[in-house]
Amino acid sequence: MKNLFSICLLIIIASFFQSYTIAKKDPKILVFSKTKGYRHASIEKGKIALIKLGAEHNFLVDTTKNSALFTEDNLKKYAAVIFLSTTGDVLDDKQQAAFEKYIQAGGGYVGVHAATDTEYDWPWYGKLAGAYFLSHPEQQNARFVIKDKKHPSTKFFTDSVWMHRDELYNFKNINPNIKVLITIDESSYKGGKNGNFHPFSWYHDFDGGRSFYTSMGHTDECWIDNLFLKHLYGGIKYAIGK
Repeated sequence: MKNLFSICLLIIIASFFQSYTIAKKDPKILVFSKTKGYRHASIEKGKIALIKLGAEHNFLVDTTKNSALFTEDNLKKYAAVIFLSTTGDVLDDKQQAAFEKYIQAGGGYVGVHAATDTEYDWPWYGKLAGAYFLSHPEQQNARFVIKDKKHPSTKFFTDSVWMHRDELYNFKNINPNIKVLITIDESSYKGGKNGNFHPFSWYHDFDGGRSFYTSMGHTDECWIDNLFLKHLYGGIKYAIGK
């Protein structure tokens, strides 16, 4: 009887560690792309690219435009939630409360491009995202300056300047607590309104969770750009956490 108990105990322990290993190896992320304003054509390219990134880096990807999935129970399934060029008021009060609790419980947030053009009447979200969209000039090439090469989203850059073409956002209500990864040199293009220090990608720990944002991702070309995809994957890796 004692031997049978020991065998059963070993089976239970082995099953636990097997389940833990699978969960650790294959975290799941939710890609949310609901829009109440302008809808970027590149969202569909972004979904495809993110699913491919997941297959390459061992994380599972669910995609949705359905805000009804923002419940406490459902969000617990995800290591991170990506707001993929969302625009406007995309969550109701109950859904907002569920997402706040998700972040406070240690969840991860990734904002891509128009994620800062989202939820202007929800100050908590603005602080989480790190800023709100103000305006943008026409698409141009510009000098992106790598300010921090220690983060997973930037450590692969060999040069301190990255020439990149995108829709170049100006921001308002920038959270002073963000940790800036990449800035944009306003002398290298026309239409910048943030001055000598113009953050473009950043991260920060916020309200118990982790937040990463990159303003890149407007064009279809971004989603086949190896440097951008490495940058984004590094941000996702940070948001997922340990």
